[in-house]
Amino acid sequence: MNETITTIPFSSLVLVFLPVAVVIGLLHTWSLEWKNAIYAILRMLIQLLLIGYFLSYIFESEDASITVGVLSVMVFAASWIALGSIQHKRRAFYQFALLSILVGGGLTLLLVTQFVLQLDPWFMPRYMIPLAGMIFASSMNGVSLAAERLESEMTRDVSYFKARGIALRAALIPITNSLFAVGLVSLPGMMTGQILSGISPLIAVRYQIMVMCMIFSAVGFSTAMFLMLIKPQLSELASEE
Repeated sequence: MNETITTIPFSSLVLVFLPVAVVIGLLHTWSLEWKNAIYAILRMLIQLLLIGYFLSYIFESEDASITVGVLSVMVFAASWIALGSIQHKRRAFYQFALLSILVGGGLTLLLVTQFVLQLDPWFMPRYMIPLAGMIFASSMNGVSLAAERLESEMTRDVSYFKARGIALRAALIPITNSLFAVGLVSLPGMMTGQILSGISPLIAVRYQIMVMCMIFSAVGFSTAMFLMLIKPQLSELASEE
């Protein structure tokens, strides 16, 4: 049976915003940050529509510098967003978040694209950019969770080494839960997308195994590196206070 992926018309896509509106209404009723939710939804729409047109051009490009440029923007943006959980220390810790996400996520991306997938050319945008997005976004979330938890623990006078362990464990909770749930509770996005596009589930499973391992590794490496790099800075900030 020859199957093709269903194209969603914009008139039907609008329907998914009905439950979104209900949730925003609930936030408003409960006097929570409903305006921030609207801003987040609008920003998501603009970003995805723009990137959709942008990627159509990039995927046809044969210039490695364009792919490298996109990856650079991803890393710089992810590093800044990651420290949103501790905004008052954002500038002080930014260089550490940047280095951690670049090295931890970058090494994982290098392994996956050059040794597992063996991309030819090495910068093939159709693979490189989506995989980099998953890796850097996961590293970003890990660093963000760890930064918030480390600060929370240390304000309770927990020692750095104990707080570091708690922070790393907290950062790994989302991906660890995903490892337990995958195949039983959920079919992750990449696997679902491949199946919907007509790829054999047996092939999609191999890609998903690769994705789960690379995300776990990227989060672990980036978060651990960040927590180690900021230790001297924490001592300096404590002495200033």
